[in-house]
Amino acid sequence: MKLAIIGSGRIGKSLGGWAAASGYDVVFAARDEGHAREAAAAAGHGASAASAGEAVKDADLVLLAVPYRSVEALLGEIGPRLSGKTVIDPTNALNPEFNDLVFRDTSAAERIAALIPEAKVVKAFNTVFARHFEAREARIGGLSMTVVYAGDDAVAKAQVRDLISTLGFDAIDGGPLRVSRDIEPLGMLNIRLSFHQDLGSNIGFALLRKG
Repeated sequence: MKLAIIGSGRIGKSLGGWAAASGYDVVFAARDEGHAREAAAAAGHGASAASAGEAVKDADLVLLAVPYRSVEALLGEIGPRLSGKTVIDPTNALNPEFNDLVFRDTSAAERIAALIPEAKVVKAFNTVFARHFEAREARIGGLSMTVVYAGDDAVAKAQVRDLISTLGFDAIDGGPLRVSRDIEPLGMLNIRLSFHQDLGSNIGFALLRKG
């Protein structure tokens, strides 16, 4: 399974490296090509670097590991190449003060899907802090962190579920893409608890189930 990571910040670099170590064929792309090469070298396990257009060309999965404010410009460049692709949106669309979401009557994932209507957008990973990807830890206190994902295409969701599960997280199907309107506030709550309530970033959510 080929995974294109667009962006070489903390999330892109660390999640891509973890995926590569877990058997995915990972290719990194970034606005600074040197950063993409550095991410690939750090990841090892055959990871490579390419331009964004080349990275998504043969990819099965595409992770938009850039800030939400940069997504529209990025999709303006590579949007046509994403037709038929599974595109993972891990973004949290935050206001400039980082204390609230920009959207309340829709979601970042739905806005992204509207920009690339021929792609299959799946919301996932926005509730996990980058430090967990860097440490390659999916568990806290003996419990697997839950990653709720949402999308409108069953095949695309199955691909994303497999990635989530391969990394060791508890993958929960939240339903259609509009459910990202519920998932994104959970990401905001995580940020609020971490930074505004001083709980730090070594936290995460787990869904407990009986039976």
